[in-house]
Amino acid sequence: MSEPAARLRTVAVILGGGTGSRVGLSIPKQLIKVSGSTILEHTLRVFQETPEIDEIVLTSPEAYLEDARKLSAGMTKVTHVIPGGVTRNDTSKAALDVLGDAECKVLFHDAVRPFVDRRIITDCIRALDTYESVDVAVPSADTIIEVDGDDVICDIPVRARMRRGQTPQGFLLTTIRKAYEIAGGDPDFAASDDCGVVLKYLPGVPTYVVTGTEQNMKVTHPIDVFVVDRLFQLASKAAPRPHDEQEYTDLLGGRTVVVLGGTYGIGQEVVDLCRSFGATVHAHSRSTGCHVERPEDVAAALAKAHAETGRIDHVVLTAAVLHRGRLEDTPADVVEDTLRVNYLAPIAVAQASLPYLRETGGSIVLYTSSSYTRGRAEYSLYSSTKAAVVNLTQALADEWAGIGVRVNCINPERAATPMRTKAFGEEPPNTLLSAAAVARSTLDVMVSDLTGQIVDVRRVTPGQGASATEQEAALISAALADDDEHAASTV
Repeated sequence: MSEPAARLRTVAVILGGGTGSRVGLSIPKQLIKVSGSTILEHTLRVFQETPEIDEIVLTSPEAYLEDARKLSAGMTKVTHVIPGGVTRNDTSKAALDVLGDAECKVLFHDAVRPFVDRRIITDCIRALDTYESVDVAVPSADTIIEVDGDDVICDIPVRARMRRGQTPQGFLLTTIRKAYEIAGGDPDFAASDDCGVVLKYLPGVPTYVVTGTEQNMKVTHPIDVFVVDRLFQLASKAAPRPHDEQEYTDLLGGRTVVVLGGTYGIGQEVVDLCRSFGATVHAHSRSTGCHVERPEDVAAALAKAHAETGRIDHVVLTAAVLHRGRLEDTPADVVEDTLRVNYLAPIAVAQASLPYLRETGGSIVLYTSSSYTRGRAEYSLYSSTKAAVVNLTQALADEWAGIGVRVNCINPERAATPMRTKAFGEEPPNTLLSAAAVARSTLDVMVSDLTGQIVDVRRVTPGQGASATEQEAALISAALADDDEHAASTV
């Protein structure tokens, strides 16, 4: 019996040669920060976390090579950070030069396409088992027209056959190298992408097309930066769930967790879960004499926990208040209470927790509401403070990235909690998310490596077992559903 063919290694080449001129910035587009990280980091993270990727080669404008090295320092699969060329083709050739002689699969991907997903990547890799050249594209919803030099229509191709190209573009190393070698002898050589090089100079090599997604967009124009930021806001970032209960125990056993707002609702569920997995938990709330809006109370609670256990690994703040009503009818003391509990408290908690969490490489978990994406009538204070918490989460994740302290924010849909019942009365149980489900997701975030993420918790998580189109629809639905979910409980 013959031996099975050896698995070819797969190398992702992240093309980061853009200058940012078309988005009106003086820095490359991939260095723009959205949702707590640069676009480059978001893109790298997808390939780093895809098991089928063995190695990553990163290209960058020479003036920003040091930035690229720093941003990719934590990515263990990055083996080379090299300067890009004058053109995209020059950059691709520079990357090919560092890949050695052994045959491998090569995926070229734009650094400014941060929403590429693992399904697209793995489909490309699998397709290279059959084909030597692979592209990614989506059907065109618009009619494509061809114009002549005078901007007069000269042809209208059949739309059903039209596709909009994306990346990654995948090749066997020997194939793409041969195409570039032949192209090098053409004085008029020019191609907008790598598949174009194969198509022109190796016309006998078919290029298979993998279906992409509408989300896999390229940041090119100023409006794209806004769209990408909005998509990160709406995207359901799922925390990787430990494989089994023992793994939770391994990650939480012997750790110290402080839960502020921990004697009721979601906070109580977090306390119970953490204790069940061996953590030492200190639960505080107004009922225990700890007012989260008072910095001195927060500092005392943390100091007590540290004095008793010698460490603090995680701090969870679930406490919040929800006052309904029009702003002009809201008394000054209610305005102040909302601001102090919903926004100033997270700030105080962050400031007081940092010295302890720096020692352990720990994390803070805050909570927001789906209303943070858009202010709502009669919830102006609640919505705006919850939006501020999101911004705070992303900013702190950026500030603390270099010291190993993580900050994330849970965004639950309408949940069955005491705060919600007080505000809205009894509601059908099947329309509400359970506090226990929110608590379990909170633990998943605590024990993960995520930082700067807004993690949605829904009764049916968008994307689980869904097609790419259904996932995109889920994102749109999330944006449109804010009216129905504007009072998501965070206590």
